[in-house]
Amino acid sequence: MASAPASSVRVRFCPSPTGNPHVGLVRTALFNWAFARHHEGTLVFRIEDTDAARDSEESYHQLLEAMRWLGFDWDEGPEVGGPHAPYRQSQRMDLYKDVAAKLLETGHAYHCYCSQEELDTRREAARAAGKPSGYDGHCRALTAGQIEEYQAQGRAPIVRFRMPDETITFTDLVRGELTFTPENVPDYGIVRANGAPLYTLVNPVDDALMEITHVLRGEDLLSSTPRQIALYKALTELGIAKRTPHFGHLPYVMGEGNKKLSKRDPQSSLNLYRERGFLPEGLLNYLSLLGWSLSADQDVFTVGEMVAAFDIEDVNPNPARFDLKKAEAINADHIRLLDVKDFTERCRPWLQAPFAPWAPEDFDEAKWQAIAPHAQTRLKVLSEITDNVDFLFLPEPALDEASWAKAMKEGAGDLLRTAREKLESADWTSAESLKEAVLAAGEAHGLKLGKAQAPVRVAVTGRTVGLPLFESLEILGKDGTLARIDAALAKLAA
Repeated sequence: MASAPASSVRVRFCPSPTGNPHVGLVRTALFNWAFARHHEGTLVFRIEDTDAARDSEESYHQLLEAMRWLGFDWDEGPEVGGPHAPYRQSQRMDLYKDVAAKLLETGHAYHCYCSQEELDTRREAARAAGKPSGYDGHCRALTAGQIEEYQAQGRAPIVRFRMPDETITFTDLVRGELTFTPENVPDYGIVRANGAPLYTLVNPVDDALMEITHVLRGEDLLSSTPRQIALYKALTELGIAKRTPHFGHLPYVMGEGNKKLSKRDPQSSLNLYRERGFLPEGLLNYLSLLGWSLSADQDVFTVGEMVAAFDIEDVNPNPARFDLKKAEAINADHIRLLDVKDFTERCRPWLQAPFAPWAPEDFDEAKWQAIAPHAQTRLKVLSEITDNVDFLFLPEPALDEASWAKAMKEGAGDLLRTAREKLESADWTSAESLKEAVLAAGEAHGLKLGKAQAPVRVAVTGRTVGLPLFESLEILGKDGTLARIDAALAKLAA
């Protein structure tokens, strides 16, 4: 199928406001947004909030805030408006009621009086007989007398859509041609017995009324596509729809154990990645790789580069596995791509309460500005900045006991005393001079620089790993460094 011409593309992102946004949802939003922007088309942001028991205003506002944080703009939807408002399904109930009535009037739908117990019994019997266990059409052609009897029993019917007795074939933009036979796509409910419309009705109706041209969504919804295609045909006959949109079903995102990543999995929460300090650019770059790639030899790219190259037909239909280490590596690349000034500002939240362990008055802006360029080359996520620079702002280092045990072995005291002596007379305006001082101390004890600097690092920063040591010493200053070495020597003596 050829790509759509510029400006005719209309896609939608339509999440339900239930719980925190998850990365699978973000990947779907990203592909729809990139597709719309690539074709200079329209992105409709629609809220599917017809499930009053699960939907919440808090989740609704989290969705809006998440979209803004990720950098997604939308052309129609909440806070923007548009010609097809309102864009919250809870405010469109009269529309669905009217469409359901028209489907009933024209015979495209019918009332079904079957109880859940009756449905379960017949499904079990079908399974036992080796037949498809979907709805068996029991209420498709009820007589007036049968309807009267059911009503006399006080049964409240649901509304079922009448599937055509024909094979449905369509070309999926991701998976190619797909075919569904009638026995595998039975009649389905579109309105509950209490009159509340179901997703199976409201989603296609909104897509029809909002003139959506392409539906890009998760693979888990693939089985509902033939039902929606049949409904679109009916809506077109009724003059409600202008067309049946093109469908593209995005691959599953797999988590641990190659199981589908569920929104209940901790690693699926968007908030987790925000709190850890993923950049929107880094996270989106990684999520785009879950089913798509810019080129075989380039994993790191900007959102703009993705938009310029994105084609839904290039999406791989095979499941994609979420790899946290690769996500962190790509995020680290994006951190290094930031302008230093931008980096220093994006780290601010982790330099303040509740993340920072130091008192606000002990934070030194000059030291932060001096250490930031060195920190930028070392971080995978922004939250790591707190532990990397705390030695600059705490009265004494936050000592990691395992690091102390590893570095302060026999002879460490003698080395520290020699290092202190060399550092005392070093040039403290030069990190290279401080390095030479520690190197000389190591040589005096038959140690190479790597071994010699470990006790000094732990004495000053509390840890065996961290930012470049000699630049850190220079920024901390002579008095602070020597005082910490003295404290470490006292601890060793004790």
